[in-house]
Amino acid sequence: MNKTTYEQPMGAKLPMEEAKMCRSEALATRIEAGASALAAFANTLSEAEWQTRLPKDGRKIGVVVHHVASVYPVEIHLASLLASGQPIAGVSWEAIHTMNSDHAKGNDGAARSDTLALLASNSAAAAAAIRVLTDDELDRAAPVSLNSDAPLTCQFMIEDHAVRHSYHHLAGIRAALARQDAQDE
Repeated sequence: MNKTTYEQPMGAKLPMEEAKMCRSEALATRIEAGASALAAFANTLSEAEWQTRLPKDGRKIGVVVHHVASVYPVEIHLASLLASGQPIAGVSWEAIHTMNSDHAKGNDGAARSDTLALLASNSAAAAAAIRVLTDDELDRAAPVSLNSDAPLTCQFMIEDHAVRHSYHHLAGIRAALARQDAQDE
């Protein structure tokens, strides 16, 4: 896989095909595609790259991949609260930063094979949980403390967290490695 460009994972749906799917299936497919792209890229990394710390972030690339894999259950739990019409309360950015810091400390030596297995299993479980959501559940909105108690829909929560997360970190990892390659030349 080319490390500098996004490649559509094999079997992933194109936008026109995705539009024909039901919404929950389309969301689940996007989660699978993001996890697949992150896993495929992680498989191309050398051990030195896997251990490289990201600028500003400070975590190793392998720890960030493990983080993405580890957070799917939390993201789906929060989305399920919204799907049932319950607000998300008590979740703050400070709590997220603490959770991420604690995760990084506890998983600094994350092994690639274990991490990729966790990414595969947790993303598959997340996709399965999303596939059973109805359009009514996806449309339900309730206050979300993480977003200033704005009433947000379950679908927004899924897109902004479970779907976006793997793409966000994959882009950051690619950019960091590209900068490192440029400095090494």
